[in-house]
Amino acid sequence: MEPDDIEAKRLIRRRTRTAAPPASPADANGQPVRIQVRGARVHNLRNIDVDIPLRQLVAIAGVSGSGKSSLALGVLYAEGSRRYLEALSTYTRRRLAQAPRADVDGVQHVPAALALRQRPGLPSIRSTFGTSTELLNYLRLMYSRLGAHLCPNGHRQAPTIDVALNMDLTCPECGAVFYPPGAETFAFNSDGACPRCEGTGVVREVDEAALVPDPAKSIDEGAVAPWSMFGLTVMPQVVAELGVRTDVPYSELDAAERETVMNGPEVKREIRVPSKNGKLFDLNFTYRNARRSVEEAVRNAASEKGLARVNRFLSVQTCPDCGGTRLSPAARSTTVDGIDLAEATAKTLGELMEWVPKVVEELAPDMARMGREITAQFMEIARRLTGLGLSYLSLDRASSTLSTGERQRVQLTRAVRNETTGVLYVLDEPSIGLHPSNIDGLVAVMRDLLTDGNSVILVDHDVQILREADWFIEIGPGSGSQGGTVLATGDASQIAAHPESLIGPFLAGRERIQARARSSSEALFDVGRIRLSTRPLHTVHALDLEIPAGRLTAVTGVSGSGKTTLILESLIPALQARIAGTPLPGHVAAPDAGPVKRVDAVDSSPIGANVRSTVATYSGILDHLRRAWAATPAAKADDLDAGDFSYNTGSLRCPRCEGTGEVSLDVQFLPDVDIVCPACQGSRYAPEADKYQRNGLTLPGLLTITASQALEQISDLGRVRTRLLTLIDLGLGYLTLGEATPALSGGEAQRLKLASELGRDQSETLFVFDEPSIGLHPLDVRTLLGVLQRLIDNGATVIVIEHDLDIIANADYIVDMGPGGGSEGGTITATGTPDEIRSVTGSVTGQYLDHHLKHGG
Repeated sequence: MEPDDIEAKRLIRRRTRTAAPPASPADANGQPVRIQVRGARVHNLRNIDVDIPLRQLVAIAGVSGSGKSSLALGVLYAEGSRRYLEALSTYTRRRLAQAPRADVDGVQHVPAALALRQRPGLPSIRSTFGTSTELLNYLRLMYSRLGAHLCPNGHRQAPTIDVALNMDLTCPECGAVFYPPGAETFAFNSDGACPRCEGTGVVREVDEAALVPDPAKSIDEGAVAPWSMFGLTVMPQVVAELGVRTDVPYSELDAAERETVMNGPEVKREIRVPSKNGKLFDLNFTYRNARRSVEEAVRNAASEKGLARVNRFLSVQTCPDCGGTRLSPAARSTTVDGIDLAEATAKTLGELMEWVPKVVEELAPDMARMGREITAQFMEIARRLTGLGLSYLSLDRASSTLSTGERQRVQLTRAVRNETTGVLYVLDEPSIGLHPSNIDGLVAVMRDLLTDGNSVILVDHDVQILREADWFIEIGPGSGSQGGTVLATGDASQIAAHPESLIGPFLAGRERIQARARSSSEALFDVGRIRLSTRPLHTVHALDLEIPAGRLTAVTGVSGSGKTTLILESLIPALQARIAGTPLPGHVAAPDAGPVKRVDAVDSSPIGANVRSTVATYSGILDHLRRAWAATPAAKADDLDAGDFSYNTGSLRCPRCEGTGEVSLDVQFLPDVDIVCPACQGSRYAPEADKYQRNGLTLPGLLTITASQALEQISDLGRVRTRLLTLIDLGLGYLTLGEATPALSGGEAQRLKLASELGRDQSETLFVFDEPSIGLHPLDVRTLLGVLQRLIDNGATVIVIEHDLDIIANADYIVDMGPGGGSEGGTITATGTPDEIRSVTGSVTGQYLDHHLKHGG
């Protein structure tokens, strides 16, 4: 698409918008036209009042940590979903999680609400891209109605209209009469599941050694680990009734006893079980041996999290019977156009969009109409997903392997497909992971929701998508305690002209885009060159790559174009192997690290494996704080040291949650439910910790405030002050010290990982960032560019994989991948400076970059 075409489409859309907020709270029919929020105090919101137009696209803007999500999710979505649930019957509500009331004086006229979060919940282990988009339903229908089926004797029958008429089929070769398979026959979550793996594509075999990790323990001491994990705490008593000694080390049991523990029969035995008041009851229990207890837990695991608890007892491998396709032999026996369903779902969405219409063209005339109806439904969904940049995904791709941005776009497409009306959709940064060329597709989907009579509230930072909003609410002016107020409201022109608006100058194009001095073309490679040659891998062709050392390079391209394969799977491991003198990856040839002696991949993966990791622990601040609080007079008088102030192992940690700040409710074979610890209210410390104060402040209290606020409270601690200033320099001053690091956004996680790197000599280091702009306001992007410049000033080479046009425009050098995604990408379409890239007609990124630079400051 040419830049002039891009602007023309936007002008047409702007003419169709409502230019002003509704003046009256109701329309001519008496229907509410706006949501009225009064006295909102969720998180850092400061008792705000605001009106939100209904049935419009409303954008909530503001710097990171200003309170945007608190208004959108903490007030509007929370109240919309809560009130909907309260309207259900008591019988139904008992089976649903009860949502608390938002801290707000009043919210009027809020519709039933659905939220598409920045971090969607982990999908089921049985979910794939095909099932989550419902595209697989139409493929299954195609294979049922349009397929060439096998008779019971293995003879293939040509497609016939008799299948749709529910008529028996007669094999022309052997005369066998059989009923044709229905759509459920091709469902790996139902009749079409592979018997060996039960439709999961992998087999998990119990590892007996893992069942008893410590043979020195007796069964009474918990030697059989799954019994204590899966709610089978009475099994030691039951197995004792079967003649197994439970009071000796497991290693001393004889072969017969071990066989009973591992594989004993499901027999009932009566044992005595005490009640809470100590009274004994005689009850019958069915024995669950160690192996069976794990197998049952696997079958009942409803999520990746639930399965993770079981995986410690399993060895996992691709199912040898179905080859990972999840399908039974019968489900794979039918073909359409010569390929079976497993082969069809292995195709990318883009490939299927070419293949599916061809199938209809080759059908007999009496089947063509039915074929067109089935494929039309498929193509409608596929076009929406392609417009959102997902054409490179295959239908058999496990949903758990999709990025959060990809999963959110799938949710958005399903929302339109459901054809709701009167619903409030709250979208939390839907532009994440989207190339500028896919923003039009995202806007089209949101407009479809509005056309159906819904309301859409958008929380985002991307100026390209913000310009499409009908109405703005800007929260600010700063982060944390410096935010939480309504800075401005209005349409795009009003916000652009508002004197206090921080996003206005970017919407109007007044803000200067270039925020750092870029290298000239002549000086680009003065510091050196990094070179790489690759052979084909995945959908990426053989490539030759050259990157300037000591500069900022942006690797760009649409989703699925090959950026990750080129940089994260090729360049990084190749340079690491060359530097370490170890074997190169098989698809890499002749890497030249140039001046680079160290590679640091700063990815967006969560920091810390669990909630015990916080901003304070990861940055090293808590170690100094514990020593400072241990030095207070009260702590010395009670003979406490720094170890006592550790919420992980110290004597002052909360005994209920053991310092995690939350407790997990074990409901046996259902997914665990995590709630804030009722004993410490999430502080991680026991009440006794409040006894010890330093300058009037407790350590648990300090962990509840932001890094910026903490700087004012403990400026006398030199090392802590230095580290807090680093966090603030990284644009993370709004984070609370006790915030769990796994909950940070990808961009926040990357910057926090950099905290220990700033200020060092980086003259021989290559830093690689994967979309560091995620979740950043344009002003925060300026801060990020300053951080990257500090690394370069210290001698580093920096590569960013990016979609953000501000960062791309500020790069010294660009490597653009494409031209499309999946099989349509995998090549380097252009390299050069931003000014050189914007003039390359074959570069999609270049076209949008040119438009951005022309209309920016």
